[in-house]
Amino acid sequence: MRSMTLFILFVSIIALLFLLINLVFAPHIPYQEKNSEFECGFHSFHQTRFPFDSPIAAQAICFVILDLEIFTMFPYVGSLGINTFYSLVVILGFMFVVSAGFVFELGKGALKIDSKQNMGGDSTHLELKNLKDISSLNLCPPSAFKN
Repeated sequence: MRSMTLFILFVSIIALLFLLINLVFAPHIPYQEKNSEFECGFHSFHQTRFPFDSPIAAQAICFVILDLEIFTMFPYVGSLGINTFYSLVVILGFMFVVSAGFVFELGKGALKIDSKQNMGGDSTHLELKNLKDISSLNLCPPSAFKN
């Protein structure tokens, strides 16, 4: 434990030394623009802030969850030779919960994004009203299975 204490003490001293060197040798040129708020610096000719689109945030969260699902499955795929039936049940249960959450979000219309391209006419977003609509999605046409 003594070596860990010395390491923490050494790193703290180095960090404080760099901070003091920066405070002593850094150029200090104060002027009014530095002391004012960032938003009040230049006068803008138009609105600089744009509204935040919440469906894009929902899709970003779904993407992060998909990434976490893939990272969770990496150890399972890497150890396929030694996995048991219990590990198969756990990974399938996890995939079922994530897939059910995705279908729920799809059914609620949370993943619908109205873009400027499809505002005028026929909307091309995917929204499920009930579970019977899943069979009508035609995600993979039958012609894809023909040789």
